[in-house]
Amino acid sequence: MSWFKRLRDGIQTTTKNKKEVPDGLWYKCKKCKHTNTVKEVRDNFYKCVNCNYHVRIDSSDYFELLFGEKYETLFDGMVAKDFLNFTDLKPYAQRLESAKQKTELEDAISVAKGKINKLPIVVAAMDFSFIGGSMGSVVGQKIGLAIDYSLEHRIPLMVISKSGGARMMESAFSLMQMAKTSAKLSRLAKAGVPYFSFLTDPTTGGVTASFAMLGDINFAEPEALIAFAGPRVVKETIKKDLPPGFQTSEFLLEHGFLDFIVDRKDIKDRIGELLVLFAEDKETV
Repeated sequence: MSWFKRLRDGIQTTTKNKKEVPDGLWYKCKKCKHTNTVKEVRDNFYKCVNCNYHVRIDSSDYFELLFGEKYETLFDGMVAKDFLNFTDLKPYAQRLESAKQKTELEDAISVAKGKINKLPIVVAAMDFSFIGGSMGSVVGQKIGLAIDYSLEHRIPLMVISKSGGARMMESAFSLMQMAKTSAKLSRLAKAGVPYFSFLTDPTTGGVTASFAMLGDINFAEPEALIAFAGPRVVKETIKKDLPPGFQTSEFLLEHGFLDFIVDRKDIKDRIGELLVLFAEDKETV
């Protein structure tokens, strides 16, 4: 399993050079402020032992929760480019290099294939630690390639969304990914290949407005923020107080935008059930 290291903002996972976490390290829950050992959090599926708060985890952690050690990554080696020579507080090229060094990731999404209950599935998982999980050209391209792979091999696809939205440093190149991924998913639907959309905290912006809400089954982790614009922006725009729990996964489930909410400890079993339910050849299940 990935190991945790303590930072001022909480727990962050690494994806390479994994080591067994040493005893004596602590994690203070962002929700209930209860102090757990990192080992307790890790052994509890990266959740607070006291209040069940789901700690944000990276793509490699989701792959291990779903597949164990038996999975193969796809479409490695793709990296973003600074097409526009964009600069705000610092050049976009510098931001990319800094994010790659800090996270040891190539971009904000990774794709893997493996089996759950002996049934194959392709999983594309986003990483919030890479520039806020922002959707740029590489994210859109990898999702597109994952769709093509699922279509060619008739393997169900799942996307695990965790994003702050479109990547402004790529401007229209980023916004184009909304139409691109949505169009490709329509091909998957026409071919009858299942697409499962798993929304985690946070799922916002252009990701919510495109592939995150287009699943045959849309489901989420508990208390995940799911929105186009965040609660603060909405409140400032409409000049009204928001309902309790506004834009949480529980709120969306109540209002019909989600099919169900799943605790992280149950995710592998629930995906296994979906794969059986959607299996083309029922006799082999």
